[in-house]
Amino acid sequence: MTFDWSVIWTHWQALLGGAALTVGLTVLTMLLAVPGGIVLALMRIAPNRWMQRAALCFVEFFRNLPLILVIYWAFYVMPMATGLQLSPLLTALVALVLNISAYNAETFRAGINSIRKGQMEAALAMGMSRHQAMFKVVIPQAVRRILPVFASTWVSLFKDTSLVSVIAVGELAYSAMQIRAQTFRVLEMLTAMAAIYWLMGYPQAKLVDWIHRKYGVRE
Repeated sequence: MTFDWSVIWTHWQALLGGAALTVGLTVLTMLLAVPGGIVLALMRIAPNRWMQRAALCFVEFFRNLPLILVIYWAFYVMPMATGLQLSPLLTALVALVLNISAYNAETFRAGINSIRKGQMEAALAMGMSRHQAMFKVVIPQAVRRILPVFASTWVSLFKDTSLVSVIAVGELAYSAMQIRAQTFRVLEMLTAMAAIYWLMGYPQAKLVDWIHRKYGVRE
């Protein structure tokens, strides 16, 4: 068996472009899934029972479906059912946002519910307004509690973006597979893809470890 590692340098621009799209898709997904998760979390704890049920149905539906199934459904089934055909990139973004919003909602809800009511009452007793107590006492503690989990969700999302390659989104996995098909250099391209993912993912994983050590709450 002979190896030709030069294929990596020959197609470095395609690999770099795929890696950039992977990062961009991750960032854009989280920018949309954070407010989506906040809205769903507020609906889950709202006094209106219908809002609670609607948010619960959304969260439980998308949290318990494999992401790749959501991607396939949005790309193949939705156009047949509704006549709405989205581009592969937009389809991938929609599927990722729906999935991650459901996870974020539970993370945010757990953070909010973890703050004891006595904290708010103590702040009010000290003369703070409800608005001051929320932003100076409750929210800072809630953010600290959810930050480690949120960081882990980010790393998981970064890796899961590779699933959108099944609908021809040109991120890193798809680009590497296309080069593999054109050059027949299977081992070289799969090794290059793994190395690039590792080089991008390892610093993120170490950052998550640091966040867990610094901001993890132990009671």
